Amino acid sequence: MKRILSVFLVLTMMVVIAGCSTSSDNATNVANGGDVAKGENEANENEKDSLNVSMVTDVGGVNDLSFNQSAWEGMQRLEKDFDINVSYLESKQESDYETNIQFLVDEESELIYGIGYVMADAIKNASELYTDCRFAIVDNSYGDETPENVVGISFKEHEASFLVGYIAGKMTETNKVGFVGGVDFYIINKFQYGFMAGVAYANPEAEVYVQYAGSFGDAAAGKSIAEQFYSSGADVIYHASGATGNGVIEAAKELDKWVIGVDRDQSDLAPDNVLTSAIKRVDNAVYNLTSELDNGNWLGGTTVEYGLADGGVDIADTSNEHVPEEILDEVYKIKDEIISGSIVVPENKEEFEASYN
Repeated sequence: MKRILSVFLVLTMMVVIAGCSTSSDNATNVANGGDVAKGENEANENEKDSLNVSMVTDVGGVNDLSFNQSAWEGMQRLEKDFDINVSYLESKQESDYETNIQFLVDEESELIYGIGYVMADAIKNASELYTDCRFAIVDNSYGDETPENVVGISFKEHEASFLVGYIAGKMTETNKVGFVGGVDFYIINKFQYGFMAGVAYANPEAEVYVQYAGSFGDAAAGKSIAEQFYSSGADVIYHASGATGNGVIEAAKELDKWVIGVDRDQSDLAPDNVLTSAIKRVDNAVYNLTSELDNGNWLGGTTVEYGLADGGVDIADTSNEHVPEEILDEVYKIKDEIISGSIVVPENKEEFEASYN
């Protein structure tokens, strides 16, 4: 199996994987009001050797057409390729995180994913309460304080953002492009400043409008911001805002402008308007980490990081439908230079200003 793990610390397990032990009664009052949602193959109570793996979404939900959906697609691939039972719970609000995790622990999930940095505290608390259960947190690292029953998963989002920023900088006809973020924090800042650096590298005359919606689940806000940017002259907008970005894409369709997708190839949402997408392979991260565990290997106590070098981030394969061949050739050359270290992509405001101001 081809693996894209960039961390190779592997702990060989000497015992058969056991279910999580809990200190409370089974949680039947699920925060989102429904039963745990399972994949195509319901868990068979008689198949005790099947690995039970589950995930808790953030407030964007499993059908956000972005981050959470990508994670669930990875889980579904696991169910098809291995003897693994998969399930998820959706969170409607932040207070649901701990309740949903507790429910899945009580349901004897052996590996529970928290999808998004917003669940960092909830996953950390659960890992300390339920030491026999394994957890993974997407988009967060606890560094040296990572518990042995937890794996952090992080991405070099700024690298892929640089590539789509370069495309935007080359293809803008107004010298005005936009960036719409979900919540203003360091991970989405990596998208922002990587994109801004790519734009500046391609076209130093281009201006980048930036605004955060304050939410990953507010499509109306995303659409409103995009409409303002387009009316101000922007002809390409990149979003890193989860389900909020669905509104950005809708505005691009209605106004017949370019939009750049995120996390997964979003060209299916607006084939004539999605210029390219910055891919973040959350699906592969979930798939690889879980398959390692199913093979008896656990990366507990570490953080696994994915970037351009190992295929963890990239641009969409469909980019050639709208991006001219000569620009894509330049992008592929830049990609190699980022991997080699010849181009260092900024992750934050300080690094961006040091290189591009």
